[in-house]
Amino acid sequence: MPLMQPPDAVIEITRVLEHAGYEAWCVGGAVRDALLGIPNLDWDLTTSAKPQQVRRLFKRTVPVGIEFGTVGVLDDTNVMHEVTTFRSDVETDGRHAVVKFGDSLEEDLARRDFTVNAIAYSPSRDELCDPFGGQKDLASRTLRAVGVAKERMREDRLRALRAMRFAARFGFEMDPATWQAIVVSAPYLQRLSPERVQQEIVKTMSQVALPGIAFGMWRESGALSELIPTLAGITDVELRSLDHLRLPFLAGRPQRLQTRLAGLFSAARRGTVVATLKGLRFSNADVSWIGGLVDRWHDMGRGMKDEMMRPEPPTDATLRTWAGRAGRTRLSPVLRIADAHWWAERESGKPAPSRSRMESVYRRAVRIAYRDPVEVSDLAVNGDDLLKVGISGKRLGETLRTLLQYVLDDPTRNTREALLQYAEQRS
Repeated sequence: MPLMQPPDAVIEITRVLEHAGYEAWCVGGAVRDALLGIPNLDWDLTTSAKPQQVRRLFKRTVPVGIEFGTVGVLDDTNVMHEVTTFRSDVETDGRHAVVKFGDSLEEDLARRDFTVNAIAYSPSRDELCDPFGGQKDLASRTLRAVGVAKERMREDRLRALRAMRFAARFGFEMDPATWQAIVVSAPYLQRLSPERVQQEIVKTMSQVALPGIAFGMWRESGALSELIPTLAGITDVELRSLDHLRLPFLAGRPQRLQTRLAGLFSAARRGTVVATLKGLRFSNADVSWIGGLVDRWHDMGRGMKDEMMRPEPPTDATLRTWAGRAGRTRLSPVLRIADAHWWAERESGKPAPSRSRMESVYRRAVRIAYRDPVEVSDLAVNGDDLLKVGISGKRLGETLRTLLQYVLDDPTRNTREALLQYAEQRS
């Protein structure tokens, strides 16, 4: 049985390259994951062939990063496989590197970040090339920089964030020299582009089962205070809540990435969230949704907990009020953030609503939110109706909000006649 089994298309690419007289090796995360027994369909290759030579050998190619030696080769199913020429770094400023084409696989592996990512595999010979002890580090579950750790971090400061993500994702211990290099790198992380930092945040929340561990390392290394100062004071309980938010709340209902990100930024100071998200170059849609969700959490969280800690479960009227304050579409994620926080508090010994009550309330609240009138747009009257009875200006908006609360208390009141009568009485 071979050491690992790359996709047939990858094996064919290596066969074509080797038949033409070039070296061809599988490298990177796919090799690492295969050795760990983790499925990975994203197989990259490195070769002694230059980019133009690669393009001549294959009918369908894409110059995805040809200036850096990378050519995308399309297989019969239109899946693209990146083939990169052996490279070595000439110089770097910590953000961008100037590279040259190298002459050997070992030279190419030497420029990689961590030993576990510096293992190459030859499908034709079914053998590994591991000059930096990556297999040994995989066996001991250690994350170690290739060569001199401070030099690897200096070459690309993003490696500090990647290291913490990898360590948390795979449950690895950090090599002491590598950790020290991360700490030394922290003051330089502000030089990274906001887009690269944002991508790393998203990858951490998407790929790491316990993201609280990763962001805990961000905090301890100083990276958090440098990159997201408003989160520098995040507590251990808030970090643990991220781990519960990453997991499905109810079976078959995993949290959206935006909800997970809102869980992270829920620890930020109110009023700074939108500015922080914009500074990290999140899309306008993400800023609106995440910022709005965090705002609802800050507005509702304490009151929700107080209500949930009462002996009797929340009434339907209370749940309608929650839905009205959060908005129908934001109620579910607000409740999920609440559950994650309360779960972490329970684990830390703090008073928190029981898990069984939370699940029951969640189901009731979502059902009520989509059954009953909970938003101004659900009312049986609108602004035009109020104008006709002489209610205008600032009073119009105030009256609509009053009518909504009137209906939240008792949805049977949501008739045109009842609402207009109540509005006239109030005016």
